[in-house]
Amino acid sequence: MNSEVWPEAIELGKLFATRGYELSLVGGPVRDLLLHRPSHDLDFCTSAHPEDFEGILRQWGHDGFWDMGRKFGTLGAMRRRPDGTEVKVEVTTYRSDAYESDSRKPEVTYGRSLEGDLSRRDFTVNAMALRVPDLTFVDPFHGASDLANGVLRTPIDPRRSFDDDPLRMMRAVRFVAQLGFHIEPETAEAITGMTDRISIVSAERVRDELVKMLLSDRPREGVEALTDSGLADVVFPEIPALKLEIDEHHRHKDVFGHTMVVLDRAVALETGDDGPVPAPDLTLRLAALMHDIGKPRTRRFEGGGKVSFHHHDVVGAQMTRKRMKALRFDHHLIHDVSTLVELHLRFHGYVDEPWTDSAVRRYVRDAGPLYERLNRLTRADTTTRNQRKARMFSAAMDDMESRVDALRHDENLAAIRPELDGNEIMGVLGLAPGPVVGRAYRHMLDYRLDSGPVGRENALKELRRWFDEQGRQE
Repeated sequence: MNSEVWPEAIELGKLFATRGYELSLVGGPVRDLLLHRPSHDLDFCTSAHPEDFEGILRQWGHDGFWDMGRKFGTLGAMRRRPDGTEVKVEVTTYRSDAYESDSRKPEVTYGRSLEGDLSRRDFTVNAMALRVPDLTFVDPFHGASDLANGVLRTPIDPRRSFDDDPLRMMRAVRFVAQLGFHIEPETAEAITGMTDRISIVSAERVRDELVKMLLSDRPREGVEALTDSGLADVVFPEIPALKLEIDEHHRHKDVFGHTMVVLDRAVALETGDDGPVPAPDLTLRLAALMHDIGKPRTRRFEGGGKVSFHHHDVVGAQMTRKRMKALRFDHHLIHDVSTLVELHLRFHGYVDEPWTDSAVRRYVRDAGPLYERLNRLTRADTTTRNQRKARMFSAAMDDMESRVDALRHDENLAAIRPELDGNEIMGVLGLAPGPVVGRAYRHMLDYRLDSGPVGRENALKELRRWFDEQGRQE
């Protein structure tokens, strides 16, 4: 382990030791050392108070210093190695904290020992420490054993731990996704019995845990753990609602199970860094998770034992916007994810009857910068076990993508617009700004989408024809 410890950690430990303070590497960096995984940021705890060690950090971190966490006993610093690598550290005074029953924020009090500080951490696998600079390993709650066995367990009674900080329940399901661990039974039972406690945590903090879970290597396992625990009923109720009862004839598939398959397939369709949808892609993963959330609200039992979900794409897009706003996602991401949900059925008609060039142009125009993600979501959503249908769908999508590539080469689809802009339309028709100009522009855009590049002369003829027709109708 000695050779794997960052030299900056040992150097910082010596600076603290010369002033009589304890310093230990704690939490994720220690866990990652045991897993032989790289740590990008280094977290420490210390016997010193912020006013005592601020000078040490400013001396060490000559490339950056921050104190946004001062009220929680935390200061941070950064330095760059000669090769450009940034080494970021955060140091926190030994502490204990607890939430009041109706509070969203912890009340922080300083602790007196490393062992006491470790006891207030979320899980035993994060309650290990490495004293620096002497590299003494401290593991009072057998975190190394739990790490080896892939177990998530709290250092103290889980009910007390989750009562003190309810967000730890969200972190449990996030670690299921990130580390592939399982939650030990007593801890899992405590989460299930305390799900309502998560409601005191801010939407932003819940959102951040959801994002980390979805961007992990195993997002499906995280979503399943979130749902099985009952936490999803509070923070994301649209997901467990997908567990519709199978009809007596078993003629429609379980929507939750289908969604998990779509999520897996969407992840598999992400690309490398040089591709159009580099992994991990939060927009695509959120869309895969939410693409069918409109189904429970639109489910109808038809004659002959059939079940329909008419307009679940439109309803689902509305529900997506509402849930993402409640979780405080940014407006741009909300727009992109809800657009993908609304468009995820658009391609299906192509399989039965290939589109005209006009329809292909409209598909690309409506998808805009989401085109590559939309195609991947559409492919992921095709989970039929009928191999003939699956091959037909895949071939149709391949054909459509080839046509888009050809049209892009010939027409620059990314920049489709009428040959005449608004100013030119007003000049040709002798109009002042107003609604007629807007209608004329929309008509010319439709003309461009239907006809492809037509040239300025043909565009002028069409504009005058349309305008004359409008006058006759009036």
